[in-house]
Amino acid sequence: MIERTLVLIKPDGVQRLLVGRIVARYEERGLKIVGLKLVRVDRDLAERHYAVHRDKPFFAGLVEFITSGPLVALALEGPEAVAVVRAMNGATRPHQADPGTVRGDLALETAQNLVHASDSPETAEAELGLWFRPDELLSYEREIDRWVLAPPGS
Repeated sequence: MIERTLVLIKPDGVQRLLVGRIVARYEERGLKIVGLKLVRVDRDLAERHYAVHRDKPFFAGLVEFITSGPLVALALEGPEAVAVVRAMNGATRPHQADPGTVRGDLALETAQNLVHASDSPETAEAELGLWFRPDELLSYEREIDRWVLAPPGS
């Protein structure tokens, strides 16, 4: 099933000059970029994004970190995009992330684990609505899709 999902390349990824390398991984896998922007996150958006963690002791640290510098918000589309992206990103704790994943290859600390990705199609829909206006998410055809995606009904 074709899905859309949100990825945030967090401030550590931007500061470490890893945006291009991380985005390239998703593109090379065959996922389609349908939204992309550099964002300076305000406290309100950060708190809404992490609302599920509001009562946890690490909530304030999450908000502080995500507002500490610009990040890249990325909307990706493809078959089972949520699961594919989460697998590509690797475990939240980089020391548990497999080699070949974003975190397994590029991160050392949980607090600086480079990326966020939606954890379910329902979460993806809600998160995409927080980070992108409807007119910022594009639908378009790519010539390579006939080589990346199986024909409908296959």
